[in-house]
Amino acid sequence: MKRNENMAKKKILIVEDQFVEAYDLQLILENAGYEVVGIASDTKEAIQLVTEKKPDLVCLDIFLHGKETGIDLAVKLRESHIGFIYISANSGKNILDRAKETQPYGFIVKPFREKDVLTTLEIACYRHTHSLEFVLRQIGFLQESVETALKNAKNREEATLHLGKTLQQFIPFDYMTFGKIGEMGQETVSLLHGNFEKYQIVPPSSFTTDHETTIPQWKEPSIIENGTFAGTCKDFAPVRMVAESFGMRALLAVPISLTHGDIYHFLFYSRQSDAYTNEHLFLVSGILGTLAKFAEKVRTFPTSKQKPKKTDEPQPETTTSHFEGMIGSSKKMITVFNYIKKVAPSDTSVLILGESGTGKEKVAKCIHDLSPRKNHPFVVINCGAIPEKLAESVLFGHEKGAFTGADDKHIGKFELADKGTIFLDEIGEMPIDLQVKLLRVLQEMEIERVGGKLPIKIDTRVIAATNKNLEEEVAAGRFRMDLYYRLYIFPITVPALRERKDDIAALADHFIDLYCSKMGREKLSISEEIHQEIVSYQWPGNIRQLEHLIQRSILLTEGNTITEIDIPASQNYDPEPEMPFGIKTIVENERDYISAILKKCKGKIYGSGGAAELLNIPPSTLNSKIKKLGIQLKAF
Repeated sequence: MKRNENMAKKKILIVEDQFVEAYDLQLILENAGYEVVGIASDTKEAIQLVTEKKPDLVCLDIFLHGKETGIDLAVKLRESHIGFIYISANSGKNILDRAKETQPYGFIVKPFREKDVLTTLEIACYRHTHSLEFVLRQIGFLQESVETALKNAKNREEATLHLGKTLQQFIPFDYMTFGKIGEMGQETVSLLHGNFEKYQIVPPSSFTTDHETTIPQWKEPSIIENGTFAGTCKDFAPVRMVAESFGMRALLAVPISLTHGDIYHFLFYSRQSDAYTNEHLFLVSGILGTLAKFAEKVRTFPTSKQKPKKTDEPQPETTTSHFEGMIGSSKKMITVFNYIKKVAPSDTSVLILGESGTGKEKVAKCIHDLSPRKNHPFVVINCGAIPEKLAESVLFGHEKGAFTGADDKHIGKFELADKGTIFLDEIGEMPIDLQVKLLRVLQEMEIERVGGKLPIKIDTRVIAATNKNLEEEVAAGRFRMDLYYRLYIFPITVPALRERKDDIAALADHFIDLYCSKMGREKLSISEEIHQEIVSYQWPGNIRQLEHLIQRSILLTEGNTITEIDIPASQNYDPEPEMPFGIKTIVENERDYISAILKKCKGKIYGSGGAAELLNIPPSTLNSKIKKLGIQLKAF
């Protein structure tokens, strides 16, 4: 199996305690053009070879000689940003769950086949290379942001605020302090992070002590968490005061050495004890010079001449608005927003995961709008709605006369999205044969029209989305493993509405504004009773269901206040007594469930209160399922 030239240059380390299997693997890799830099039988020997040979990727067995396993070694490899794949005969659920936590680039079960090894390795090299490129882009972006902060800021507070907003995209913090801290009277700048882009400048006097104190002597970027964080709070008063005031539980400390011997610090606090990882250390280590430049320049800036208001609480410095049309201030949505801002500037493939109705297409559009491709097409494809026989033509186009009925040349969706973004919604519904062709497009960045003779180069970013568990689809043979790993470079999980209850009121208010404006009527308010009802409801249909119910409620409301909302009682997650599904096949359970819903709706499929609305699927899809499952509507 021939590898391309870029893959052939990769250096591979084999960690395997069975000599025969290790030798077989070495022959496969070397015949394919890879350079095998060594074979290790335990973790100690592997670490030594990693240090000496600096491999690009490690093929790693799980059970090895000695006390440490391959999973223990994987943790250390990940800390060093070295990619790895597991090759092991031990594939039980517990082992797989532990292995998945280390985030490998692949997993092959022994006895392995040559084709499986080489395909998995090629994808692993691709993912690792793009991960490193992504980090380098992050570093480049941060360097540009520092230049902007220094150029545009009028004082120390403005510069730190601008930089803090930028760093937030890569280093999540709830509180940040910058300056020469720990000495009595020394000016620092501190930012308290609220919802998304809302920040407060904290006056330097807020956390000063009555006696001189010094900061711990960190010599390099360090993560302080758990017991270490408690010890630092005990020994260092300023850290303790911040932690107690705002409930902080972890700290990322970044010391900066300046030319005159002074030490400045960036201290990033988080309310989550596990907020900081070695990836954050790797990132800040790559920009230490940039941060030092910032510190050298900013210490010459004047402080803000505005005196802080006399109040016990820090005062707001900025306010926030909706993020690119998306609404939410809950922790999970802030995480989504930060991921969007991180990945948007690159061309990295993105896989958006989440239930139906959570706004996955909105996330994809947001990534496109924040990317350099924003002035080029954003093309949406619903993979589950394409007729299987026409799918290849729809995606890649066809030439005139390619098949019966092809009277003219047709430009496919990928070609239409050239220099822009294509969004493949419900990728889990794509037929397996078409998945093979899509994988080739992702690998080669070229397409062939049906009936065409020559490949056509394209420059298209791919964003995919699904409400399915693709790992389960791969295990069931319905989704190709190589395509899954090719897409799973940067996953974003959009939370269900029941997981972000803090956002429900804001979303409801947004939809009221939207539909009142469309209907030409004054804005309505929501009664306290209805507010409590919508916040406590589980929303199985997510944001889409909330939007439809708000729209209907506006139509039915005659006064200025919404006092009734038609939340379907049957949409709770606790099954009702008349729907006691037993141990049956998936098809039988689906048939019984749809039949029960149809019975409740008295056979009504379309419109308000119809079965399609309750099931949150298009009526055409429901009709198709009714026909496929052999359900007789006359019975209802």
